[in-house]
Amino acid sequence: MTLEKGANLSDIDGEEEEPGEVIESAPPLKVGEERELGNSGIKKKLLKNGVGWDTPEFGDEVTIHYVGTLLDGTKFDSTRDRYDPLTFKLGTGQVATGLDNGIITMKKRECAVFTFTLPSELRFGVEGRDSLPPNSVVQFEVELVSWITVVDLSKDGGIVKKILEKGERDASPGDLDEVLVKYQVMLGDGTMVAKTPEEGVEFYLKDGHFCPVLSKAILTMKKGEKVKLVIQPQYAFGEERRDACDGFGAIPPNSALDFNLELLSFKHVVDVTGDSKVVKKILKEGEGTSADEGATVTISYIARLEDGTVFEKKGYDGEQPLEFITDEEQVIAGLDRVAAMMKKGEWAIVTINHEYGFGNVEAKRDLATIPSCAKLYYEVEMMDFIKEKVPWEMNNQGKIEAAGRKKEEGNLLFKNGKYERAGKKYYKAADCVSEDGSFVDDEQKLVKSLRVSCWLNSAACCLKLKDYQGAIELCSKVLDCDCHNVKALYRRAQAYMEIADLILAELDIKKAIEADPQNREVKLLQKSLKQLQAESNKRDAKFYANMFALEGKVHSSR
Repeated sequence: MTLEKGANLSDIDGEEEEPGEVIESAPPLKVGEERELGNSGIKKKLLKNGVGWDTPEFGDEVTIHYVGTLLDGTKFDSTRDRYDPLTFKLGTGQVATGLDNGIITMKKRECAVFTFTLPSELRFGVEGRDSLPPNSVVQFEVELVSWITVVDLSKDGGIVKKILEKGERDASPGDLDEVLVKYQVMLGDGTMVAKTPEEGVEFYLKDGHFCPVLSKAILTMKKGEKVKLVIQPQYAFGEERRDACDGFGAIPPNSALDFNLELLSFKHVVDVTGDSKVVKKILKEGEGTSADEGATVTISYIARLEDGTVFEKKGYDGEQPLEFITDEEQVIAGLDRVAAMMKKGEWAIVTINHEYGFGNVEAKRDLATIPSCAKLYYEVEMMDFIKEKVPWEMNNQGKIEAAGRKKEEGNLLFKNGKYERAGKKYYKAADCVSEDGSFVDDEQKLVKSLRVSCWLNSAACCLKLKDYQGAIELCSKVLDCDCHNVKALYRRAQAYMEIADLILAELDIKKAIEADPQNREVKLLQKSLKQLQAESNKRDAKFYANMFALEGKVHSSR
């Protein structure tokens, strides 16, 4: 059975299908079994199983042994007779198309016989082809000795990677990572111009090393992968001469470079805050999931200043490890953010800029005083953590109590001007008593009141943080439950006014006044709205006056 890429399973049987790439979905061949490869006209008979599951692709460089015969057994070519296997690039017309299409189905060390008709134009790149008549039916007994995966990284032949040895699956570095590589670089004539020590050289990919495209190539590699890179002059040093320096030999202008490159290892580097002001380099990967916000974590660390001065230790030299709850401002912001995303057993070096550290003030710690605006370096190990309970782990009473507690914590944070953290508390509180919870009738009134209160408070946080769309969405949720809720109408009107949607703001204010005619705050908001409307009308009048004046000038000039 074969399927074409893009085939729709809902199509009616018997409808004419668009031609497409045929994918073989039949069971694997058994030794001695013969089958046509799709509708290609090529028959394959398996003689010996290969190893592994990988097969080469067009563009790869394969090495094969083959014996070519006619159906009557007449041999017309054989690499085995020459004791010299053939190496060529698949899909480039160096051998008959039938042979190309057969080899891409083979595994390493597999032996098979392919039977197909030679095309009349004799596009056949092995010896003996001139003695074969057009449209001959031929058989090739082929052994796939090996292949090298070839990747055109620049899509123009300027940077070509040949994979000599595959690396570990799913183990590729990222843009910020620190890599350890070993390489030697040669010119086209074989002159070596650079070589790393046997233990390799370490650098950050974002900083680059040796030549501009080296980092780009390493990003495509996996740990343990060995490759040969062929870099054309335009991607190396171009028309400039590179003088000998830093232990590297001189490179003449317009030189292509051959790299023998191995990615020994790498350390993941994470931009924790998204602004490169808290950066974590993982020295040892942890296990399982990360701690997350609200977790009770236990960490050990050594904290240093930029000059190496140790200002604090926890979990070392007799000091107890530090235990705290993440996202509760119990430690500096940078350390808090890092701990929330660490896994159990993880070990990392963390760099924290002063904005997420102790700010622009001097701070006294256990072992030293931290100057103002100091950059900090923490070597941290996540020893253990207990995640905050999630709603589905609680019974109904526990959910209601947790919601009330988080709401009160949010209120305190709001009073102290910490609107972002307050908003998170309200969100978690509302989640504890979400509508999909299995609350009984006598609990429904209480949980609905809690939900509405948390949504309203969250909307107030959004207004303070200038997240007007967020405020509108939260107030709309409240109004879906209670269409006359004055606070929701008031706060949504405020948000509409901020985004200059004065018509919707006016509608909400009218509804709020209908619900509570004596509400002073709503009346003040209505007054502010009228001022905005008057200013908007003036701007509109001026705009149209200018437009009509310009139109009058155009007419008078005709």
